[in-house]
Amino acid sequence: MESVQKLFGKKPTQDEMVKKWQREIRTQQRSLERQIRDFEEVEKKTTNLLKQNAKKKDTKACKLFAKELIRTRRQKTRLYTSKAQLNSIYLQLQNQLATLKVSGTLKKSTEVMKMVNGLARLPELSKGMQELSMEMTKAGIIDEMIGDTFELMEDSDIEEEADEEVNKVLFEVTNGLLGEAGAVPSENPELEEEEEPAALDEMQARLHALKS
Repeated sequence: MESVQKLFGKKPTQDEMVKKWQREIRTQQRSLERQIRDFEEVEKKTTNLLKQNAKKKDTKACKLFAKELIRTRRQKTRLYTSKAQLNSIYLQLQNQLATLKVSGTLKKSTEVMKMVNGLARLPELSKGMQELSMEMTKAGIIDEMIGDTFELMEDSDIEEEADEEVNKVLFEVTNGLLGEAGAVPSENPELEEEEEPAALDEMQARLHALKS
């Protein structure tokens, strides 16, 4: 339908535009759901590897796997939050359809503007949400927004909180065998790099592929 309209130069109605945006949002949500499932698989495998090394009392490997577990959980939480925001935008557009039937025009929404522009800064949604933002701006639903509205988690955040959070994670996944009950001893960072297990390399490569 959209290709026919483009061919004959017919401009889509506001009703058609809103429904098109809703379809695009559903597509983005399904993409996030697939990524969440991938991260859940990585989380499960990383947890199992952490437990295996905890039984061997290999604190060096445990710390490395715990950090990867923290990264994975943060990424997954961010994806869940993004999926919820997409659903909020979908519902806002549903309200727009109801308003359109009554007033005959779309209503500008600051809330939608903030969510769309925030999501447009996420690597997983950047292209689709930027296109959606431009279309909504042209339709008058949102204003063009400049400035950061979403801060991504950086690896440096994990390093700064590593000692505290790693111990919490270790305590959680090893049923108190390691972690809070007795803090994991600090190790030489250079040795950690030299003795990093092959299994962790595989996990890190998988995570990198998911994030890219």
